[in-house]
Amino acid sequence: MTFLSFAVRKAARDHGPATALVAARGPLSLSFQQLNAASEALAARLAARGIGQGQVAALLLPASLDYVVAYCALAKVGAVTAGVGAHYSPAERQAMLAQLRPDLVIGTEELLTGRLPDAQIIPVRQAEDRREFAAGLPMLGRERSRAVPKARSHDEPETIVFTSGTSGLPKGALFGAKQIAAISEMDNRAQAAPMPLLVATGLNHVGFMTKLAGHLLAGNRLHIMPRWRAREALDLICDEGVPVIGGVAAQVALLLGVPGLGVYRTGDIKALIIGGGPSPADLVRRARESFGAAYSIRYSSTESGGLGTLTAFDASDEELFSTVGRPRAGTEVSLRDETGKEIPAGETGEIWIRSASVMSEYWHDPAATRAALTPDGWLRTGDLGLLDDIDCLRLAGRRDDMFIRGGYNVHPQEVEAVLQEHAAVGEVAVVPRPDAVMGQVGVAFVVPRDPDAPPTVEELRLFAGSRLAKHKLPEEVRVVPSLPLTAGQKVDRSALRKRVGS
Repeated sequence: MTFLSFAVRKAARDHGPATALVAARGPLSLSFQQLNAASEALAARLAARGIGQGQVAALLLPASLDYVVAYCALAKVGAVTAGVGAHYSPAERQAMLAQLRPDLVIGTEELLTGRLPDAQIIPVRQAEDRREFAAGLPMLGRERSRAVPKARSHDEPETIVFTSGTSGLPKGALFGAKQIAAISEMDNRAQAAPMPLLVATGLNHVGFMTKLAGHLLAGNRLHIMPRWRAREALDLICDEGVPVIGGVAAQVALLLGVPGLGVYRTGDIKALIIGGGPSPADLVRRARESFGAAYSIRYSSTESGGLGTLTAFDASDEELFSTVGRPRAGTEVSLRDETGKEIPAGETGEIWIRSASVMSEYWHDPAATRAALTPDGWLRTGDLGLLDDIDCLRLAGRRDDMFIRGGYNVHPQEVEAVLQEHAAVGEVAVVPRPDAVMGQVGVAFVVPRDPDAPPTVEELRLFAGSRLAKHKLPEEVRVVPSLPLTAGQKVDRSALRKRVGS
């Protein structure tokens, strides 16, 4: 049995008529009982089509209640489900499907485009009322069938979550029932009562695929927006009394930029828990002041199941502005050198994580799996960091982001953390470009706070010179209106490297 199928049924018993899912602010919603019934109906229809234990399904659906019903139904027949986000380009979706090799694809006709895999294809229309959910999903009746595949077992797999693809094509991280159960237990450990929450990530993201079961067991009411927009998100957060804002730093910045923020009723907001990249100190200060709430920075990855480290809600400014906190209960963090040997606190090395939430493997990629996972259960994250004298983790960038200037290592994230504090800098990313003398030098791509007053390279070098060694200072500044982002909303450093020819 998949853990999600257990969670859906238990939540229906425990929370019954309480609302489980809401499309934005309504009126379309499903109670825990209705979600269980709708997914049961769809599961029966899928089973009749030969979909069962261990077979692989891809969801090409927008962020909607339909997506959740389909995911729960597939869990009930024992299928392994992967979300292929609507925000990806057709070429990216096709690459993911090719890697996935699904037995079944469920999607809207708008997303079922291009070359589709040799699989059962079921087009659906998004449900518009509860009567349509009562039948499972409104299938369009023009599905493409193939011979029913044989059931297979793969150590009870449950979901495949694609990485954000910051280096190369996304890879599929596989999670089974044991990981989903562990994630649910770790997430719900500190929650005392059900709460309303806004789903801030895409539904194909690790923050939803591995954590839906925990939300159902906790009785949380999940509001799902078809697309996250700052004003609509803030309206919903305030009107529905959402106590915890999740997401990435860019979303916090957009919320703070909503016109008339001061008149919003933000009193119910108690905390912001933000990951997916660094939170600049100025952003943290403004968020705490504007929302009157605690701010916690999390560090994790798709491969770690979305769990890793957190800063405490009562952390000092030094901890909050400079670190990503301490390991969560049940999570081990170790810093290793290039040979895999553990290094002392205070030295920079690769961050390794071990916990019950870490993925089982990369789907259909044994070489990448061997490179990422050790035989004794450690995940090599590819991130660089150090443990300071109070056991907090400080990030120093990606292992493959590091470059060498004149024989000295430069970690871009360390440089960016300093440059970000300059009054004229809104956002910044540092990448290397080739240099005939030094081998590589740093180029800072800067989004200025005031487009009419961008900082110069001389100003930034003077500002950072007292805190960074000379070889770490940028040699060039390029002013841009925005930084390119991956589908996972992380800075696309490969795109920036292409701009400078490295």
